[in-house]
Amino acid sequence: MLQHLHTFTGHQNPIYALVRSDKDGIFFTAGNDKGVVEWSLNEMTFVTVKLPVQSSVYYLHSYNNQLFIAERSGAFSVFDFSKQEVVARINAHTKPIFGMATVGYKNELLTSSEDGTVAIWSLNDFKELYRLPISADTVRCIAVSPNEEEIAFGCKDSTIHIYNSEDYSLKLTLTGHTLGITSLAYHPTGKYLISGSRDAQLKIWGLPNYELSKSIPAHMFGIYDIVFHPTLPYFATGSQDKSIKLWDAENFKLYKIVSIEKMGIGHSHSINKLAWSHNGSKLLSTGDDKKVMVWELQ
Repeated sequence: MLQHLHTFTGHQNPIYALVRSDKDGIFFTAGNDKGVVEWSLNEMTFVTVKLPVQSSVYYLHSYNNQLFIAERSGAFSVFDFSKQEVVARINAHTKPIFGMATVGYKNELLTSSEDGTVAIWSLNDFKELYRLPISADTVRCIAVSPNEEEIAFGCKDSTIHIYNSEDYSLKLTLTGHTLGITSLAYHPTGKYLISGSRDAQLKIWGLPNYELSKSIPAHMFGIYDIVFHPTLPYFATGSQDKSIKLWDAENFKLYKIVSIEKMGIGHSHSINKLAWSHNGSKLLSTGDDKKVMVWELQ
């Protein structure tokens, strides 16, 4: 179902961040290279180093024709595609930023950090609106529900905190994983939240009450990303165990394992990020081996 199509090379250090652009066929990567790189899926080629950054990049987020770059320093930058320039750089946290998300109806950006807080920023002027003390340790990842009413925060202490987006009040805290949460994703129709952890488990939390409905021993090591296909009932997971797995989003059947061991080609180190192309015909993967690999869904 997933066949290797192309490998992009050029990064000199591990890649931690990957995001597709609002523009079809364009995606961006960043990591320890201290630069954000633009690539073309249509041409299967390197385009340009879009902008330099001052420290390693741990997360990239694209929204409303702007690219948000989260750094190890605790700062984030905003690159505006219409102006083709950085329009803001904010010293947001005292420790690295690991997660970003937007709540569209409020026009707000969220950043989560190793400092245990989540900061909420106005997308109008990038002023800080609120700061939530979520955990005594790292808030690793963020997922916003499809209707944007709820936000899930995954923490290093193995807990998941569900907040109401309207007033940022805590709804409930989910426990069940034995190690830190490293990935979160809502089903596109809001049927469930899926969490991945350093304990190599996937857990399915049924909505609206977030009841634990299923635990899946999905990988050998930590699960660093979960991405739902844009149109088909699939999701993909990427892991520290160097494999990508394709799953049925309805019954959680495992369809495909992508790895060097299974296919003779794949990543040689931890897989840190995944992204589907706009039409879902291709899956992008990247990680510590400094490569970006393209897999065609057949």
